[in-house]
Amino acid sequence: MLVSNGGAEDLIGAALARELRVLGIEQLRALPLVGPGEAYQGVAERVGPVLALPSGGFPFGSLSNLQADLRAGLIGTSLRQGQAALQQGSRAEQVIVIGDVYALLVGTLAARRKPGAGPRLPLTHLQPLVSRLYAEGMTLPDHLRELNALGANRFMPWEIALGRQARRVYTRDRASAGYLARRGVNAVYRGSFAMDVLPAPDDTLAPLLDGRPVLALLPGGRGDARESLPIMLATAAGCPEFQALVAWPRPWDELPELPGWSVQVQSDGLAQACAAGTRVLLLRGAFSSVLHTARLAVGTAGTASEQAAGLGVPVVAFPTHGPQYTPGFARRQARLLGAALTVVAPDPLAVTAALRALHRPQAHLHAALVGRDRIGAPGALPQIAAELLQP
Repeated sequence: MLVSNGGAEDLIGAALARELRVLGIEQLRALPLVGPGEAYQGVAERVGPVLALPSGGFPFGSLSNLQADLRAGLIGTSLRQGQAALQQGSRAEQVIVIGDVYALLVGTLAARRKPGAGPRLPLTHLQPLVSRLYAEGMTLPDHLRELNALGANRFMPWEIALGRQARRVYTRDRASAGYLARRGVNAVYRGSFAMDVLPAPDDTLAPLLDGRPVLALLPGGRGDARESLPIMLATAAGCPEFQALVAWPRPWDELPELPGWSVQVQSDGLAQACAAGTRVLLLRGAFSSVLHTARLAVGTAGTASEQAAGLGVPVVAFPTHGPQYTPGFARRQARLLGAALTVVAPDPLAVTAALRALHRPQAHLHAALVGRDRIGAPGALPQIAAELLQP
C-alpha cells in the first residue's frame, strides 16, 4: 500500500510502483491524499476519498490557501482518508509513505491495522520534501518569521518520533539522512527522487531549435502561472540572445491571459506566442526535452526547478502570490539549491539581468556544479524497490 500527498509525490509513488512490478509485485494499492492520483493510473489500484485542494497541496503556504482548502472540505475528507487508511491497512503486507509528516501519520495509521487484524505492518517512508538544507543559515528570528513553514524548514520532533517507528526512512539528500540517523531514525540516502521521475528526452525539439542558447520557461502547473507566465514572456522579449521555450503542463485552454501576446495553437503539443517581433514556442509533453536542451531556466515551480538544477541548468526565480511559489517558498528553495537558484523581484528587467549574469561561463559553471551536488544523481527508486523486498 502506497500513501502519497501531492502531485510530485504521486509521480514518485507511481515510479516506485513500476519498479516493484518489475520485481514481481502485482497487488499494489495507492491512497493519494491530495488530488485524484492520476499518476497511479495503470500501476496501482487507487483507493480512498479524493481531496481536491485549491492550494494544490500547500494549505500553509498562505492564509488564503488555508481558507480555500478549509472551504473545499480539508478537515472532513482528511478524516475519511484516515479511516480508509485503517481499512486498507488490514489488507496490506507493507505500507510505503511518500510525502511529508502528515502522509507519514496516515501511513502509520494504516500500518497499525484494525484491532485483532494481526501485528504491525512494516512501514517505509520516502521523504522528498523536507531537507536539512532548507534551514541552512537560518537563525531563530528567521524561523519565527516563517512559522507557517517550520515543518517544511526542519524535521520536527513528532516527525522524528514517527520516523523511529519506520523500518527505514529514505531522504532526499545525505545531510538529511545524517541528521535523522543521529536522532535514532534508520535513515539512508540512495539518490534523487526528483531525477528518478524525470523521463528521458527525445529528439522531437531538434527541428524547432534555431541555434541560440535555449532558455526554459517553467511556469508550473498551478495557479502561479497566471502571474508568472506574462513576466516570463516579457523576459523572453528582452533577451533576444536566447531562444525561449515554455514547458506548459496543462491543456491549451488553461493558458492564462497574456496581454499583448497573440497565441496560436498549432497542434496538441505545440503553440506559439507572438508580440512585437518576438516569437516564443510553447510545448506540451516535452518537459524533459526542454530541460535537457536548456542552458538557463526561469521557474516558478518546485520540482521542475529542482530537476533543472539537477541537470546543471541554473534557474532564475521570482515569487508570486501563490498558491505555491510564494516569497516564503522561494526563500526555502533558494536555501536548498544554493547558487543554482537566483531569486529576484517579479520584474522582467530583474530577471533579464540575472540571466545575463548567469550566462557568463564562470558563473554558469559554478551554479551548474552546485545544482548537481545539491540535488544528487538518479537511481534511488530501483534500489529502494529491491530493498523493500528484503526480509
